[in-house]
Amino acid sequence: MSAESRFLTLLRLLANDPAAQGLVDDVAILPVGDARLILTSDTMVEGVHYLPTDPPADIGWKLAAVNLSDLAAKGAKPVGCLLNYALSGNDAWDEAFVAGLGEALDRHAMPLLGGDTVKMPAGSARSYSLTAIGEATGAVPTRSGAQPGDRLYLSGPVGDAGIGLALASADPAATGPLVEAYRRPRPRLAEGALLAPHATAMMDVSDGLLIDASRMGQASGVAITIDHIPLSPALERVRGASTAVQIAAARAGDDYELLFTLPRGLTPPVRAIPVGHVAEGSGLTLMIDGAVIPLPDSLGWEHG
Repeated sequence: MSAESRFLTLLRLLANDPAAQGLVDDVAILPVGDARLILTSDTMVEGVHYLPTDPPADIGWKLAAVNLSDLAAKGAKPVGCLLNYALSGNDAWDEAFVAGLGEALDRHAMPLLGGDTVKMPAGSARSYSLTAIGEATGAVPTRSGAQPGDRLYLSGPVGDAGIGLALASADPAATGPLVEAYRRPRPRLAEGALLAPHATAMMDVSDGLLIDASRMGQASGVAITIDHIPLSPALERVRGASTAVQIAAARAGDDYELLFTLPRGLTPPVRAIPVGHVAEGSGLTLMIDGAVIPLPDSLGWEHG
């Protein structure tokens, strides 16, 4: 069990309100009248979630985007957000961060409502947290609703951000669609809103396709088979499409595409890529080119 899993086990003793969903999802769902508030929070730490050489405007954008992606996975409309910010001691850096954050908030109509600031000791790693609030008036799919017989889909390819991170690590001045995927992910809010009434389960792929599909299967009490790992043309031009490349793409994370299940025979209402199916049982199976592939030791990103 990872350190993150052990800590969550302790927190579940406190998170006993139904809105917390047992801390098995990325959001809390709080009923308010006829609607439900969708609450989510993400933290980004320098050297853990982004490179020290990443442009501050891109870091601000990404902090908003990863929270918006959690709202997208519930079909929620953004209502507002709260920012907790560790001052960097560099006014120009802080201003650029705020500009990038503001660009993302304006693009997705999510106003900043408040938050907190703290001044860190010189040389400390920068860290920031954003809590996003959304509203859902219709069905809210969780990660625990997948049913035997369902088909598994992705809203787009995986692996671009992982390669983008490698390129940016090697050259901070690198540009192009792969670096863009890493630095400025696009939350699938429109797709999530259209999918929510139909999806039996839905979550975003933030930690890697393999580990997130495994989590969906565990939460739903079903077995999941992944039989296709979609790669973008940009990734294939740089890395090819070997089995090793496909497995790396499925483990990389930071994709923020929507992973969802639909009843067999139901056509997705958005552009989507079929990547597998759901069956009775438990566990995750990976197939590439029709052959069962042993799962890697690490399925994706975990803290500790």
